[in-house]
Amino acid sequence: MTGHTSTPENQRRIVVAGGGPAAHRFADAMHTRGLEGWHVTVLTEEAHVPYDRVTLSKALTDVDYDLTLGDMSMWDHEALELRTGERVIKINPEAKSVETAAGNTYDYDHLVVATGSDAAELPFPGGELAHVYRTLDDVWAINEAITQLTEKLGRTVKTVTIGGGLLGLEAAAGTMELGAQATVINGSRWLMNAQLDEGAGQALGRLVTAKGLEVLTGTYPAEVLSDDDGQVTGVLMKDGRIIPADMVIASIGIRPRDELFRAAQDPTAGKEQLFELGKKGGVVINDHCATPVPGIWAIGEVANFEGMCLGLVAPANTMAEIVADRLHGGQATFPGFDTATKLKLSGVDVASFGDAFATTEHSLEIVYADPARGVYQKIVTTDDAKTLLGGIFVGDATPYMSLRPMLGRELPAEPGAYLTAAGGGEAPDTELPDDAILCSCNNVPAGSIRDAINGCGTCDGNTPVRELGELKTCSRAGTQCGSCVPMLKKLLEGELKKSGIEVSKALCEHFSLSRQELFDAIRVLELDSFEDILAKYGTGAGCDICKPTIASILASQNSEYVLGAGRGTLQDTNDRALANMQKDGTYSVVPRIAGGEITPQGLGVIARVAEKYGLYTKITGGQRIDMFGARLEQLPEIWKELVEAGFESGQAYGKSLRTVKSCVGSTWCRFGVQDSVAMAINLEMRYRGLRSPHKLKMGVSGCARECAEARGKDVGVIATDKGWNLYVGGNGGFLPAHAQLLAQDLDDDTLIKYIDRYLMYYIRTADRLQRTARWQEELEGGLKHIEDVIIHDSLGIANDLETAMARHIDTYQDEWAETLKDPERLRRFRSFVNAPDQKDEAITFVPERGQIRPATNEEKGGVLIASTIPVRGQD
Repeated sequence: MTGHTSTPENQRRIVVAGGGPAAHRFADAMHTRGLEGWHVTVLTEEAHVPYDRVTLSKALTDVDYDLTLGDMSMWDHEALELRTGERVIKINPEAKSVETAAGNTYDYDHLVVATGSDAAELPFPGGELAHVYRTLDDVWAINEAITQLTEKLGRTVKTVTIGGGLLGLEAAAGTMELGAQATVINGSRWLMNAQLDEGAGQALGRLVTAKGLEVLTGTYPAEVLSDDDGQVTGVLMKDGRIIPADMVIASIGIRPRDELFRAAQDPTAGKEQLFELGKKGGVVINDHCATPVPGIWAIGEVANFEGMCLGLVAPANTMAEIVADRLHGGQATFPGFDTATKLKLSGVDVASFGDAFATTEHSLEIVYADPARGVYQKIVTTDDAKTLLGGIFVGDATPYMSLRPMLGRELPAEPGAYLTAAGGGEAPDTELPDDAILCSCNNVPAGSIRDAINGCGTCDGNTPVRELGELKTCSRAGTQCGSCVPMLKKLLEGELKKSGIEVSKALCEHFSLSRQELFDAIRVLELDSFEDILAKYGTGAGCDICKPTIASILASQNSEYVLGAGRGTLQDTNDRALANMQKDGTYSVVPRIAGGEITPQGLGVIARVAEKYGLYTKITGGQRIDMFGARLEQLPEIWKELVEAGFESGQAYGKSLRTVKSCVGSTWCRFGVQDSVAMAINLEMRYRGLRSPHKLKMGVSGCARECAEARGKDVGVIATDKGWNLYVGGNGGFLPAHAQLLAQDLDDDTLIKYIDRYLMYYIRTADRLQRTARWQEELEGGLKHIEDVIIHDSLGIANDLETAMARHIDTYQDEWAETLKDPERLRRFRSFVNAPDQKDEAITFVPERGQIRPATNEEKGGVLIASTIPVRGQD
């Protein structure tokens, strides 16, 4: 479509040039305040809807990771329009319109420019061969290039990242996760020199080097070298050295995309520019984010305020809110840039905020440094050591979240008390003033969060908030980078306690203990029945929360028959039937196929059983064969045939290990560096039947190409030419999470030892129905705490955890094999309690409304249920 676009009458038109986080935040802010009388059109040159650049590193290692910002339903509003692939190329201030590369013209009453910035290119020969790290397409291109180079070269790819700042380190770490050998070159003598002083930078260098990243500082590149085909071969340094490289990534800064303002001319003023541009680029704005031209605003990285353009999400969000507020008649002003940064590297804790370099006159620096441990902590205060001016934390950033909101305020304790790495214990509790900004990404003060908790600032303005998830939704705190979530949770619990509301960790109304407390009590006292546990710690008769939870605890501590000793009545429907109930009342049958490996004879058995009982078959995402449509009384018959053929329960019904997915590994694949199939089978047979707070999934990939998608699993194992890398805490489902690197280059025995400890620690300490990802997030210290417990045995329980796992392995029993041995156990697999063991021919199957296939002669008899819905031609 070309020509002028139209807008409904009596609506003021807003055009947004750009579709990044700043543009999205502005659209969201307008939507939140109300769009009556407005029509907002967002024009983005990218093919993607607005996405979160803060977490761009996740898309580098997982191209399927969804970075979409906000709720997509927002764009359904009739007054809010998003147009992708529509790049604005010209502003016509006099005509109040913009033109796009597609040939369209959009008229406006207000223009909000949020074009962001470009990654700066290398200013020397060969620079055009370097990748940049700025957009979703950029990181996808890096991922694809590493995959193709690995395939082409048949060895580990060598990457060189030029630039040792925040994004450069994230890019280099991402290539390492993809299996590359990574080097970072930084001209300064230390990394992240824009945010860290030398002591902190040197400590960071030690930490990332320990992770396997090669670091070259105090040296500059002169040329990117390549062969005749244009394939990168290395980087020539100014001192004459050549650093071997197959790929180069440039991360040397950003350049504001201010070309629209540079090109906009007043036709009556010759070459005179309408807009003032900063010395380093960007259009100059005032404190309400307006340019000198009425009706034209600028937000985000393209906006120059007091001589600065910054690529940080917090000021971009604040600018967007200010413009939305102004358009709705408000008087908000921009307070300046919040330069706080936190590095998002697995196992590397780095944070910087405020006057980190102590440039304030007469400021004091209180420092603790331990170079051997890679720990550096610094607090900057006024000369009386009372008012907080800034800080730097490397290796242990625990105090960062409680200190950052106190910036510019008087500390409630001596500064040295916050240097937790010095061995003084935890940082003092800090009561945040109402106007202290707790979430800088969304500019949410502590007072707004308190209002939400107390019921005067919630979504409906009345109902108090009691849950962390609800608090995040209502206040918007913790919904972007997530670094403030621990402080948010602490504030929630503190406010509830002040109100006299007990922050209950009770399992349910019948047990005041939490799952973890109950687990420990049962273990220590060696209790083995629900009745004894209820008599000692509970009240009433129990419920559908505590009964299955205690059944799971007993099963994980005593690997006995899960339905034995009266425990059958504690289980939920699926566990009682040892099968998953489906929507039509039938059950699924899932035999274990460890590591996805199965013989032709085994396939034949499954095929015969499925055909005999008329079951629908489906290969699952976990490399198993699922058979659907079995009636309750058929389950023993089906499993008898499967068990006799050597199969055992795949436990698809239990909160336990489901599968260990694997690629074909070094046995068949020309890229495989380890036998992933053998390892997957070993792990699945080791942890089969292990009951846990929630289901567990694992994956083993034979090389960095990651065909088993191990990083989407609770436990992921990825082969390297030096051993195995262990990832933990990955989950799919409603809230997907990527697994995090716990340890690398492990031998077989060490790998299994760490997994033993990790799983048993999770089983003992997680809440009911809590996946590993959420458990890791809520643990104090997160992954660092897990590393300390699992690898360094900080709690002194490693041997106990290993012993508990060994006990499970030694006492494992296949649940269906045990069921088939005992006629009494088989009695539960009847359609009705008083039904005879034979089918009642008087009862027939009747099709329900909308279900096409009538009951067959074979199906007549048994239990009255709906007939099976035909699926993909299987009738």
